[in-house]
Amino acid sequence: MELKARLQAATKEAMKARQTERLSTLRLIAAAIKDREIAARAEGAEDGSLGDADLIAILSKMVKQRQESAKAYEEGGRLELAEKEQAEIALIQEYLPRQLDAAETAAAIDKAIADLGADSIRDMGRVMAELRNRHAGQMDFGAVGPMVKTRLLN
Repeated sequence: MELKARLQAATKEAMKARQTERLSTLRLIAAAIKDREIAARAEGAEDGSLGDADLIAILSKMVKQRQESAKAYEEGGRLELAEKEQAEIALIQEYLPRQLDAAETAAAIDKAIADLGADSIRDMGRVMAELRNRHAGQMDFGAVGPMVKTRLLN
């Protein structure tokens, strides 16, 4: 089942089960998707429909926003709000692909570098683009960038 259909089905189930927190987060996801579809139509896409890769990008962005908010709440001593953000992160991650662990990430970086024949820091953009194509939503590209740079400098 495609991701958008899974999200819609989960929203219906949450409504029926009267799971207010879950329903609230699923509605936030739906609103973010709808906003992106409207933006896509404004940019000239014919029907404004989004593929799974676009939806994964939206969900990944939502997770990152909530991680930043949770960190800010923890630093501010607002633990109840930080816990709420963590709960939303957990729910959103249910719909994201499994994250690669450190060893899998290192292997993916090595494979991309080998496949592209990258041998200098000038190839970093190509390597990062290839990793994004192959592993969208499966790794934190903010953390992967320095790893790629280190490998290309050695």
